[in-house]
Amino acid sequence: MGAAAGAAAQAAVINAVKASGVVVKVEAADFLAILRRMDAPLVVTGQGGVFKKHVQYLTSYRGLAFFTTSPSPLVLPGRTEIVAAKTIKIPEL
Repeated sequence: MGAAAGAAAQAAVINAVKASGVVVKVEAADFLAILRRMDAPLVVTGQGGVFKKHVQYLTSYRGLAFFTTSPSPLVLPGRTEIVAAKTIKIPEL
């Protein structure tokens, strides 16, 4: 019975990833470099963390979603359109 529950949980995670597409977690500096490649970047921001708060960032570039976190707000390019979300949930594998 335990193996079946584990398989079901794994299938649920795989389905969640399929629904959300590919999410690539990068360092904050790499995230900013991706934004600099874009003419008019759109960034979703959110707050995360229970004990240690951090700012979450999500953007799409060439069909992939890029995600990063930072303990303090990043300085985004001036041409960036920002959408504020309460939080951003990224499925873990």
